[in-house]
Amino acid sequence: MRVLITGGAGFIGSNFIRYLAHAQPAVSIINFDKLTYAANLENLADIPPNAAYHFVQGDLSDAEAVRRVFAESPDAAINFAAETHVDRSIEDPAPFLRTNVLGTHCLLEAARRYRTSRFIQISTDEVYGSAPADQSFTEQAVLDPRNPYAASKASGEHLVTAYANTYGIPAIILRSSNNYGPFQFPEKFIPLAIANAREGKPIPIYGDGLQQRDWLFVEDYCRAIHAVLLNEKLGFVYNVSTGVQQTNLHVARTILRCLGKPESLIEHVQDRPGHDRRYALNSAKFQNELGWKPGVNFQDGIQKTIDWYLAHSEWLDHVRSGEYRRYYERHYTRRSETFR
Repeated sequence: MRVLITGGAGFIGSNFIRYLAHAQPAVSIINFDKLTYAANLENLADIPPNAAYHFVQGDLSDAEAVRRVFAESPDAAINFAAETHVDRSIEDPAPFLRTNVLGTHCLLEAARRYRTSRFIQISTDEVYGSAPADQSFTEQAVLDPRNPYAASKASGEHLVTAYANTYGIPAIILRSSNNYGPFQFPEKFIPLAIANAREGKPIPIYGDGLQQRDWLFVEDYCRAIHAVLLNEKLGFVYNVSTGVQQTNLHVARTILRCLGKPESLIEHVQDRPGHDRRYALNSAKFQNELGWKPGVNFQDGIQKTIDWYLAHSEWLDHVRSGEYRRYYERHYTRRSETFR
């Protein structure tokens, strides 16, 4: 099997490439990534040297670049590539529309042309908007995105569904809750909190900090994606979540407690516009049909995540300083764009 992974140098994409390379060593992996600010090829430095893996730098919204990579005849395409940071989408929505909507369109056109046998769209619980206090969204809920990032992901989903209905693209959409774990870019809440706490710096919390999120350990999500890749089911939308919500304030306090730091480091800041109060997914359909269930509870997962960041302080320092950019120049050649 040959698998095309877009956005494979990002957080979830790189974790999945590592998972797939170990779970199925015979799989050929093509990693197509633009290498924007949050992408880091250091995330993949431990890929086994004998793995059938190569990297191609390219822009998802560049139709010709996408066509060339699909010409390598992947059996499956998994679209992780996305602009994802909500605050950035509020400041400037344009890059989110370009990547998450136009980029998805370019992928679908190439998948249609080359008759790719499986197309997996990685989406988010944010397309549903804020969940009422007593409800969890099922896959049949009406989408109600409340910020430009969420709207761009919902738009990408609609394109996938339209191409599946109109052209027969064999697609599956996965809507997951918030992921956390190793290799996450430190502008996101959990790695930012860990990085700041270890240095005794304030942890910014929007508003009262009582916004609720369902935190899914990234390795559990990788298992879920792998299950979809191997399963014959097509044309489905699946929620993937733990079903357990935590407030942002509870998460910050847990991190501080694990690091032996005082809660006085928590700093409440002005809430952002359109901030969803609660995300909650019902993933019973996915668990029943594919036999998946989360294996890492939040307390164990956050401890594993903290331990990883403490053990990989050099990685964190590289990311925060921009040094990780030079990793590409040392290990890859722009001429061939393949791993040395």
